[in-house]
Amino acid sequence: MGEPNRDRLRVALDVRLVQRASTGDSTYWLGLLHGLCRIGSPIEFLLFSNAPQPPGIPMPPGATWVELPCRNERWWSFVAFPLAARRRRADILHTQYSMSPLAGRRGVTTIHDVSFFVDPSWFRPKDRLLLRTLVPLAARWASRVITVSETSRRDVERFVPSARGKVRVVPNAPHPDLAPVDPAEARTLVAERFGLEAPYLLTVATRWPRKNLALATQAAELLPPELPHPLVLTGKPGWGTESLGPRSRPVGYVQLRELAALYSAADLYLAPSRYEGFGITILEAFHCGCPVLCSAGGAQPEVAGDAAEVLASWSPEDWAEAIRNLLADSSKLERMRRDGRRRAAEFRWEDSARKTCDVYREAAL
Repeated sequence: MGEPNRDRLRVALDVRLVQRASTGDSTYWLGLLHGLCRIGSPIEFLLFSNAPQPPGIPMPPGATWVELPCRNERWWSFVAFPLAARRRRADILHTQYSMSPLAGRRGVTTIHDVSFFVDPSWFRPKDRLLLRTLVPLAARWASRVITVSETSRRDVERFVPSARGKVRVVPNAPHPDLAPVDPAEARTLVAERFGLEAPYLLTVATRWPRKNLALATQAAELLPPELPHPLVLTGKPGWGTESLGPRSRPVGYVQLRELAALYSAADLYLAPSRYEGFGITILEAFHCGCPVLCSAGGAQPEVAGDAAEVLASWSPEDWAEAIRNLLADSSKLERMRRDGRRRAAEFRWEDSARKTCDVYREAAL
């Protein structure tokens, strides 16, 4: 990259994921853009994508959308994007999980987690090989590495030696467009859209082995008849092999308004993941007033704080017992709803944007 303009730093962002179906990675870019719009940073942003600008994408003041068509994703990431950014005199490149040596040592990459090192069996062989190759190279070629929790920082520095001394923690926040729904309205919407009249449990995740949905489905099957709660599962099919029992209600990918209603009307949110670098869905459940029972996997206890019930067990029997105890204690559930809303409010994309801009300035020195 060129010599930085100290009066107005110019940052090129790889925002290809922002227009795709909502995932943690796409939520990250969307949330960051929302935050940048709100803080009014003097930094100039170039938003690079391989597609035209979609409607409704938040544009920070003075930002430019740069369409860079290219069918080959790897070529786009490692050649087309950094060269185009250089032609536009960008001082910093910001990517996720990858970095081109053409960035000229002024790159910033976000590594949400290194679960592919923590337990390789959670990944298909080709994905595992790709991530375990590209991420250490990205950390080596980047000037700074952003990650999203202290837990993830420790793991990044443990498994990726080239990242040591470069890692900065910038927490995520709930999806910027997720709005709680009045419980009565939410129950009506859920009944009309999904045919769910009774109280229910909820989990939101793509069916990957790391998400450990089998623990939630098995625990639900162990609940007694007086707790008829089905387990509603939202998210993409993924490649998990979990068998679903009679209580499981997979509803697939849902729109954001439907997701907010599901959170808002659920009796309890289950987060059984083996490992998370952050855990946005926990904050989203909190934000919508849904109590949370989560595992001790990765950063989930760090994100949940004292607002969730954290269970350090992988036993379906222990989870079923915890669910029974929570559903029987209405006063505790109400307290968890209050504490969850308070905890979610502590995470704001404006704060994430400010911290990210600090990383850009540091990388430009």
